[in-house]
Amino acid sequence: MDLQILPIDHPKPRISDENNLVFGKQFTDRMFVMEYDSGKGWHSARIQPYAPFVLDPAAMVFHYAQEIFEGLKAFRRADGTIALFRPADNFARFNRSARRMCMPEVDERFVLDALLELIRLEADWVPHNQGTSLYIRPTMIATEPMLGVRPSNKYLCYIILSPVGAYYKGGVAPVKIWISDFYVRATEGGTGEAKTGGNYAASLYAAKQAAEDGYDQVLWLDAKEKRFVEEVGSMNMLFLYDGKIVTSPLRGTVLDGITRRSALTLLGDMGYQIEERALTVDEVMEGATNGRLTEAFGTGTAVVISPVGSFCYKDSCVRLGDGQPGKLTMELYHKLTAIQYGKEADSHNWVTLL
Repeated sequence: MDLQILPIDHPKPRISDENNLVFGKQFTDRMFVMEYDSGKGWHSARIQPYAPFVLDPAAMVFHYAQEIFEGLKAFRRADGTIALFRPADNFARFNRSARRMCMPEVDERFVLDALLELIRLEADWVPHNQGTSLYIRPTMIATEPMLGVRPSNKYLCYIILSPVGAYYKGGVAPVKIWISDFYVRATEGGTGEAKTGGNYAASLYAAKQAAEDGYDQVLWLDAKEKRFVEEVGSMNMLFLYDGKIVTSPLRGTVLDGITRRSALTLLGDMGYQIEERALTVDEVMEGATNGRLTEAFGTGTAVVISPVGSFCYKDSCVRLGDGQPGKLTMELYHKLTAIQYGKEADSHNWVTLL
């Protein structure tokens, strides 16, 4: 399949103030688009001007939620080069999500090459300030106009780009987490491991309630027993427990996070023993009290590493250490971002340079 490059007639003004970039609000001039028809496959791949789509009101994405997406970033380094962090892993996960949602897989190499070309064309949109980046959102939606519960025969795959500011503008700050004892995000056999919009929609009600009560995030428990901690709505969770790194296993209810993978590899390099097992909520609450749990942090594309200051469950709240970001948490944050921005060697070949 050839990639067509369409001209832009009316370019947008470039970034005027990198210090005030808001996540997901501003988008670049161009986007990548291709279409799928059953019996024909993927076709009409192009980089075109950023513009709204025209979809039939009966498009199946609106009624049966066949939709998947990814999130990754491009970073401007001090020498001006642009780096992507583990993009091939994102497109491999994109296809795993597609299989789970009965959607057609993409040619990972072709789509990655198309993304690199898109970023070359949009290079001026990659911000320069420390901590800023170009957020990348690959998406696939079902577009066949049909009211009937079955997989669609038509799909649209596209990639849009958004310059974003530093997540921690005032420095890395610990978050206050509410552990829900009623609401659940995913269950074994469900779609929890797929990066599909329905999983996030299912988390909104509890997240809204948590925010109203003064919490930053919701930590989900398993759906069967409501005893074992799994992940936060937008992050995987890692715990420094008895001097070991403990994190929930990938058993179909937890997203296989790219940042999670990277963090576990780096922590292994640092000599930490890794245990992929689900801590019970009692272990978390009691461990924070008796000192067995010394640090906890979330991992994700947007936050990179997010330190936890406290957990609240039912009527109890516990603080980790002095409530400030832990030593290991910050060491891992600086190590990972140093690799992304080219300040430290990429010994695992994670970085793709443009």
